[in-house]
Amino acid sequence: MTLALTEMMETIRMVQMENLDIRTVTLGINLRDCYDTDFEKMKEKIYKKITTFATDLTKVAQEVEKEFGIPIINKRISVTPIAEILGSCTKEQAVEIAKTLDKVAIDLEVDFIGGFSALVHKGMTKSDQTLIESIPVALSTTQRVCGSVSVATTKTGINMDAVKLMGHVIKQAAELTADQDGIACAKLVVFCNPVEDNPFMAGAFHGSGEGEAVLNVGVSGPGVVLNALKRYPNADLGEIAEVIKKTAFKITRAGELIGRVVAKKLNVPFGIMDLSLAPTNAINDSVAEILEEIGLERTGTHGTIAALALMNDAVKKGGAMASSYVGGLSGAFIPVSEDNGMIRAVEEGALSLAKLEAMTSVCSVGLDMIALPGDVTASTLSAIIADEAAIGVINKKTTAVRVIPVPGKSEGELVEFGGLLGRAPIMKINHFSSEKLINRGGRIPAPLQALSN
Repeated sequence: MTLALTEMMETIRMVQMENLDIRTVTLGINLRDCYDTDFEKMKEKIYKKITTFATDLTKVAQEVEKEFGIPIINKRISVTPIAEILGSCTKEQAVEIAKTLDKVAIDLEVDFIGGFSALVHKGMTKSDQTLIESIPVALSTTQRVCGSVSVATTKTGINMDAVKLMGHVIKQAAELTADQDGIACAKLVVFCNPVEDNPFMAGAFHGSGEGEAVLNVGVSGPGVVLNALKRYPNADLGEIAEVIKKTAFKITRAGELIGRVVAKKLNVPFGIMDLSLAPTNAINDSVAEILEEIGLERTGTHGTIAALALMNDAVKKGGAMASSYVGGLSGAFIPVSEDNGMIRAVEEGALSLAKLEAMTSVCSVGLDMIALPGDVTASTLSAIIADEAAIGVINKKTTAVRVIPVPGKSEGELVEFGGLLGRAPIMKINHFSSEKLINRGGRIPAPLQALSN
């Protein structure tokens, strides 16, 4: 893979002036061979296996960062869904494994480690249930561990028993970290149609179709796209799509180059490039501001979904031209707390929870980093998950929910999470009950779209 001088100069400009960075290099590691009936031995095997592959991850990433002058913001690890190796462990032992993962992350100086996860879209094993029930304590007593639970797929439908359980899990996780505004929930994602090679947290895990170890990369480019669009204030929408496509091509080229160099130095295969535009709280590094540059007075108004669909499609087309190894989620994230434009739109009344939900039908993920009133019920949380899962199931796409009920806070208040997680206004929820629906349990059957063979 070669880069021309002009591409290098453009990349330098994007880094220095437009907030281009590599959001994450994420090393996925298989832990299935770490299972042991002796629990202490299993913890030792987990620690040893991860450190064997990831000892130099942070050092190598820093070296490559200096060599190419492109910031690598996060160094992360994802592992086999822990429920798959729990066996007959207790909830307390599951928490101990989470603490082992946390120790590895701290010792290796990586930012997050994902994979405290369970895949229960069709049913729950005993180890799945053990892990899920341990999530609130595990995430509230660790710093860098992230977890996820798959409750639905297009092929299986929606496991409403798991959906109900996750409402209670989110509520409990928030309450256990009430002194930190429910921050444990920021490390927990509930998925529909999860992918096995996602490099982004909190939903990353090393899937069953992956090899022993693999490096996946996620880039951040909203600022680059925004600046590109500002140079074409009078372009029509077809021309706008072309500008975004070409810009995404350049971002992807830079990201894959960095990823391949890091993978080679670590002596592991390069996996995928995730094309998702991932916003930050930096000025002009916002997906919402891209939509507003396209032509919306404020994100959330009528036309928002059309603008988001245009942008998302153009990003994918440009990225797919630049790389043959596109994967992960690939499109656009719309995390409210991490995007200044989204925050402003909520505060000014342009963007509601219902509109965000509609937007997720055309973008990468789902309801992401949304702060809710602390008194929201577990059944309402479950119903929000069910709605988002239904969008994913019917549209055959990945959707997810990462919401944070903030204890003691109510609609309209602002909560500061700090760092990459940013700040968020507490959003209004519908106060009519969904409890009867959630309490019915069972499975919502797979849709006709599942019959694709």
